Amino acid sequence: MKDIPLGAKGSFTLTVGPEHLANRIDPMLAAVLSTPSMVSAMEMAAFNAIKPYLDAGESSVGSGIEIRHVAATPPGHQVRAEAELVKVEGRRLEFKVRAFDEVEEIGSGTHHRAIVNAAKFEERLRPKLKG
Repeated sequence: MKDIPLGAKGSFTLTVGPEHLANRIDPMLAAVLSTPSMVSAMEMAAFNAIKPYLDAGESSVGSGIEIRHVAATPPGHQVRAEAELVKVEGRRLEFKVRAFDEVEEIGSGTHHRAIVNAAKFEERLRPKLKG
């Protein structure tokens, strides 16, 4: 693993489609960007911040999230998530994350990731795949 500088930044953009809506899970929910979809965009922004620093065979997994989703976003709007690395403890990383639609900030919080050896990570999953 290469040294990852504090302040490393990443972003991720998506256009809100049917697959991102809360009512995809249950029709009684609103036809707006779901919180899990916003969180996914934030996770991708954090991953994009560190991707250039990963060595061959390394990947990164989410390990925690504390988020507030404060504004609704309708279908068709673009959402931009941003992440900034604020803390490094060995292979454990902490990011400040924010998300915006075309009008306003829609969410913010903290996201934690861990850098893993991809092959070892997949090997640990094998017992769960047998069944």
